[in-house]
Amino acid sequence: MLLEDKAGIIFGVANKRSIAYGCAQAASAAGAKVILTYQGERLADGVKKLADALPHEAIAVPCDVGSDEGIDACFEEVRKHFDHLDFAVHSIAYADRAELDGQFLETSRAGFARALEISSWSLAGLTQRIVPMMRDGGSIVTMSYMGAEKVVPHYNVMGPAKAALEASVRYLAYDLGPQNIRVNAISAGPVRTLAAAGIAGFNTMLDVMKERSPLKRNTNIAEVADATVFLLSDMSRGITGTTLHVDSGYNITSL
Repeated sequence: MLLEDKAGIIFGVANKRSIAYGCAQAASAAGAKVILTYQGERLADGVKKLADALPHEAIAVPCDVGSDEGIDACFEEVRKHFDHLDFAVHSIAYADRAELDGQFLETSRAGFARALEISSWSLAGLTQRIVPMMRDGGSIVTMSYMGAEKVVPHYNVMGPAKAALEASVRYLAYDLGPQNIRVNAISAGPVRTLAAAGIAGFNTMLDVMKERSPLKRNTNIAEVADATVFLLSDMSRGITGTTLHVDSGYNITSL
């Protein structure tokens, strides 16, 4: 199995339909021991049940990336269970709902800062704590979207946030390469999750992708999760600092 005897942490599990949980399922099926993180006690019981449902050892711990104290508390708990990490998946993004309405022109100072902090800086903040636990190298994967590269109506402030995330991937890959730690991103096509429901016109995005992508279909969570396992595994040992599109080829079109 691709991740046999490896241990990793998957940030941002919200429910069984989240991309993060799809990645957890695929990593566990590939033989990994995993820690799932969640935001807030409201999600605790549900995510703990999801951890229990995985085929290999898994636990759930809270992680609030909105403060250094929250991140440090998360890693204190992580170190109680794992003495090292081989991989990490960053699947965390947030923007105030108001910032996803109207035009990007109307983005507030506070809304812009919040989206960048949670969606982009959190990768660097978490990686600062991950690196000391990756003593033998490792792989870090984060989740992006085509809105980082091109305008997607109603994606608004999340576009610049994801662009910053992809730039962060390249800089972290450069910094961590000498330690044999690889950092990559997956740019997934629109996937029907609860988080996506907050984006106006999301169903139209799905319809357009299905019509215009080379594969003539939408992306599903399993495809994203399988690509993630590849990037986490030694099969991708020569790949770092890249953004892999898992979007039925939609990104290559000019339609």
